[in-house]
Amino acid sequence: MLQDLCVADLTSPVKVNGFACKSNVTAEDFFFAGIAKAGATNNSMGSLVTGANVQKIPGLNTLANVLYSKSIQKGEVFVFPKGLVHFQKNNGKVPAAVIAAFNSQLPGTQSIAATLFAASPPVPDNVLTKTFQVGTKEIEKIKSRFAPKN
Repeated sequence: MLQDLCVADLTSPVKVNGFACKSNVTAEDFFFAGIAKAGATNNSMGSLVTGANVQKIPGLNTLANVLYSKSIQKGEVFVFPKGLVHFQKNNGKVPAAVIAAFNSQLPGTQSIAATLFAASPPVPDNVLTKTFQVGTKEIEKIKSRFAPKN
């Protein structure tokens, strides 16, 4: 059986790809508040490593096409599994800071809208109209927002 999403059920004695799957998945499965508390750094290295792994964040087990939303506070973590399309929004009135960690040789970010609607050479309109199930006029309108400003 193919599964698009398998959030780890850490309480199950059954192991499938390391962990059995939970049936009731929530945003909490992608959340970890563990770095909000100071850790002991009085060791020879003067540091503490807090790993982000499936045992602390069960949602790292596998992925799916579902929106999970969570407002986080200072010192809390919300993990986006590798390859998962995601976005962040600062709901506050002051600037926010974020820690991002990527696991590839050349990490970075990618704007999906710019990749699709401002590519060079362009993604053909017939591909975009079929993908988004809209007409050519809608595609042209979106593309116009990504046109270079002169």
